[in-house]
Amino acid sequence: MKSFIGSLVYCLSLLLVDLCESYDFNNPSHILAQSYAQRRNHALPHRTLNPAATDSQCRSRPLDLVFIIDSSRSVRPGEFEKVKIFLADMVDTLDVGPDATRVAVVNYASTVKIEFLLKNHLTKDSIKQAINRIEPLAAGTMTGMAIKKAMDEAFIEKSGARPKSKNISKVAIIVTDGRPQDQVEEVSAAARASGIEIYAVGVDRADKQSLKLMASNPLEDHVFYVETYGVIEKLTSKFRETLCGMDACAMGHDCEHICVSSGSSFYCKCRKGYILNEDQKTCSLKQVKVEIVQDPCMCEARLAFQRQTQTSLQDLNAKLAAVTRKVEQMENMLGRM
Repeated sequence: MKSFIGSLVYCLSLLLVDLCESYDFNNPSHILAQSYAQRRNHALPHRTLNPAATDSQCRSRPLDLVFIIDSSRSVRPGEFEKVKIFLADMVDTLDVGPDATRVAVVNYASTVKIEFLLKNHLTKDSIKQAINRIEPLAAGTMTGMAIKKAMDEAFIEKSGARPKSKNISKVAIIVTDGRPQDQVEEVSAAARASGIEIYAVGVDRADKQSLKLMASNPLEDHVFYVETYGVIEKLTSKFRETLCGMDACAMGHDCEHICVSSGSSFYCKCRKGYILNEDQKTCSLKQVKVEIVQDPCMCEARLAFQRQTQTSLQDLNAKLAAVTRKVEQMENMLGRM
């Protein structure tokens, strides 16, 4: 009976160790995500965004965010109002405040106007009221000039940007529907080199090559295109996921053992003693290959000992033979006497 109880306790201890290795108890969201994987029927879950959870996650990633919006003649008044709605919706998804996300808007056409700086409005309501007051500038499309003005005058500490020591992400979102009438490649490269992450949103007639020249890498994560201003607000959820630094594992995954969030995506890991299969999702027990390797040093030592022993035995035999001959000689002498 005692041996049975002892075995039961040992099995339970192994189970507890296995659970500890499988779950990250310091992060409750990981536990929920991992539990989800254990319940799945090997089907890829639908990844949906919970607005309440999103707002909570946004608090973990403050930004210095500058919108650079095209209000040239090609943008009709009704379309410009939809851009303003998009900006207001974006603000609603962020945690705004002095120590959280700060927002500025740069408006451009043939001229560039900073509508308000990062330091000017530090609440959502104040920012949305300021956005509502923005008027289109009309005329040309000087996108390069707008990027330079944002870099030189909006993304600086004097205007409300946090110092580099604070490690606050600097993000620019450019919204345009046309082809730039000035050069954007060099000024965009300079902005990116200064630490500004650039997203380029093209609408309708926007020049897609120019969008790629402006945006940060990887381009598939930083270049967006919509057919009309009527659907631009659909990008809000995409930006919400990207800018808020969502926990991808908490949103749902299909890892068999452990899910690890990496930016807006995730990858799978296995518990100790298992290896990840080719599908990068499931795990298999690691095969332990036992190979006995003879230590060459031991072999050499053994051979040296054997040679030394053999030499010693030969010496002893030689001495014994010499002693035996002397004894025989003495016996012969005694016999003659």
